[in-house]
Amino acid sequence: MISKDYIASIIDHTILKPEAVPDDIKRICKEAKENKFASVCVNPCHVKLVKKELEGSDVKVCTVIGFPLGANSSCVKAFETKKAIEDGAQEVDMVINIGMLKANEYDYVRDDIKAVVEAAEGKALVKVIIETCLLTDEEKVMACKLAKEAGADFVKTSTGFSKWGAKVEDIKLMRQTVGEDMGVKASGGVHSFEDAVAMIEAGASRIGASSSLKIIGK
Repeated sequence: MISKDYIASIIDHTILKPEAVPDDIKRICKEAKENKFASVCVNPCHVKLVKKELEGSDVKVCTVIGFPLGANSSCVKAFETKKAIEDGAQEVDMVINIGMLKANEYDYVRDDIKAVVEAAEGKALVKVIIETCLLTDEEKVMACKLAKEAGADFVKTSTGFSKWGAKVEDIKLMRQTVGEDMGVKASGGVHSFEDAVAMIEAGASRIGASSSLKIIGK
């Protein structure tokens, strides 16, 4: 039986909408502390504020890199990662270069991920967003393999800014591909307790959501 407390403990409480203001960020942090979520995930400009708001709690500071398109150059993603960590980020969710993956430029994609992993230097978890809604199953498998080869800690379904978010069948495929020693994050479209349970049963070890309170029945 999957409890609401367990689900809360693996939620990245997320606010990435461009119109979010500092008061929104503070509210999200307060909710995360009260409900013992895993992290608060925000755009990089808000990392310093989140670090301050979460001080003294066990909730991690999470941000996004190369978001939401993944088309930044690798050196920019690496710089963004270093800056985010300096500002207080403990977890970074990077977007792969989707076009390069679809063009079979696998060395480029692997090196792009590796640039972020190396920039994190073990100071932050690296989650790799593969944007499943834009990929074939074969491409999803390859993206997961490349993320694992590059030394990332997690693979993640979605930015939440494309066609659709996480699907159970994608979580199953991702878990099957990376095995048990790597994290799998379901993000985008997880709006209810039932959605979260389905993702966990399929193999998700982290949930990214802006509907976190609804998911745990608050």
